[in-house]
Amino acid sequence: MVSAASRVLLLVLLFAGLAPRAVAAALRPNVLLILADDLGVGDHSCLNTNSAWKTPNLDRLARGGRVFTDAHSASSVCTPSRLALLTGRYAWRGRLKSGVLDGYDPALLEPRRPNLARFLQGHGYATAMVGKWHLGLDWVRKGEGREDVDFTRPFGGGPLAHGFEMFHGIAASLDMPPYAYLEGDRVPVPPDRRIEAGKAPAMWRAGVVAPDFVHAEVQARLFDRALGFLEARSRSSDGRPFFLHLALASPHTPIVPTAGYEGRTGTTAYGDFVAELDASVGRLLDLLDRTGQAADTLVFFTADNGCSPAADLAALARYRHDPSAGFRGHKADLFEGGHRVPLIVRWPGHIPPGTRCAATVGQVDILPTVAEAFHRGISRQVGLDGVSFLPQLLGTNTTPTGRDGLVHHSINGSFALRDGRWKLLLAPDSGGWSAPRPGDAGIAGLPRFQLYDLETDPAERTNRVGEHPEIVRRLGLSLRRIVERGRSTAGPDVTNDLSRPWPQVGWTNEFVP
Repeated sequence: MVSAASRVLLLVLLFAGLAPRAVAAALRPNVLLILADDLGVGDHSCLNTNSAWKTPNLDRLARGGRVFTDAHSASSVCTPSRLALLTGRYAWRGRLKSGVLDGYDPALLEPRRPNLARFLQGHGYATAMVGKWHLGLDWVRKGEGREDVDFTRPFGGGPLAHGFEMFHGIAASLDMPPYAYLEGDRVPVPPDRRIEAGKAPAMWRAGVVAPDFVHAEVQARLFDRALGFLEARSRSSDGRPFFLHLALASPHTPIVPTAGYEGRTGTTAYGDFVAELDASVGRLLDLLDRTGQAADTLVFFTADNGCSPAADLAALARYRHDPSAGFRGHKADLFEGGHRVPLIVRWPGHIPPGTRCAATVGQVDILPTVAEAFHRGISRQVGLDGVSFLPQLLGTNTTPTGRDGLVHHSINGSFALRDGRWKLLLAPDSGGWSAPRPGDAGIAGLPRFQLYDLETDPAERTNRVGEHPEIVRRLGLSLRRIVERGRSTAGPDVTNDLSRPWPQVGWTNEFVP
């Protein structure tokens, strides 16, 4: 279904003699991209029938749209996955080869790098971001110390520098200083004191904090600002569709559900925090319904990586809850639990409701998919690692094409390649925080590589590297080609930023067993 206003516009355009493709281009959908922080693929009752709690609002979104059961972030930690989502380009092609940024690191997103916000802004969208940036900021410093920041001066390199017209949020993760709200390119209420580190589950690092900043209030404030933006757009007469990127800071640490949700699930604080997130998403959906914007809005819900062990996996196991839904590993890992994420997409009248798709897709694919949704392709210099999965969204095809494979990346910089049923890990270990961890005793006795058949072994228990040397070699050569070409899609070769070496795998025959 499309809105009454859109139907009128459609008739006007048809009577004006415009071709159907031009009509479709004129009916550009609003885009709402919700990105949860450290939310496991098994933390939703629509994706995990064994979940210890219900997520009725995410289930409602799923009933109205399509659930992708084999969706992946580009990295198993937040900064690189967020960069790839916005740009359609793997973050390891730039200067960040491993790890994440903190709240004081300089801007990571290059000034002229194409991204989703800039693309949509260039096509007439009102663009806004609410939430966690975590892609670095160019602070004005009063001295040489990393934390010696002049918070009274505007910062550079933030959302306003990259296509967003409005921004309200925080610099990095909710457990990383500086603890202050950002508005546009400023800190309206600067930090005025330091706080000590918080203890789990309300864990945060020591640092400076603003007088109006309370960790437990951040999630509600972000949702309130997002609701305010959507309400304002519903009343706007400028005719522009909107793009809202709501980048949540939850359920990442500190795990601080508000008083109304403490004990809500009868499990742990993490479960209650997820329940609060679900209820807040419900408020967004309610507003879209009430204002008549739902029919013309393409909604994405996903997460930046898998669940963190900071959620207390042992405590969750006592309630028989597995945030990774049977997949191996968790946040930071090359294993599926590190980067397999929820992806629920709704677009009424276009995406078949209540459906599922098993196609392997990545968040690097969101930029080209949105571009194709209103019949505007992207140049071969944009979204270098992403391919459109619009046919899979609409139910007209099952497998995205045009890419050699989907690359996974862990916190320590290790690589893996997914190609169909096969997944090759170029590491003997998890590359992250689960066993076997990099540097653990016994790693030297393991095979240098791991090969898993995800069709028969989705939990990655049986390493088939010795049984299929031809597959190992084929995938290794493919990954090497993807890295060396600077892209994994068709088009002219481009260069990677080699100012910093890859920590685990370089340009050597490590790529080819």
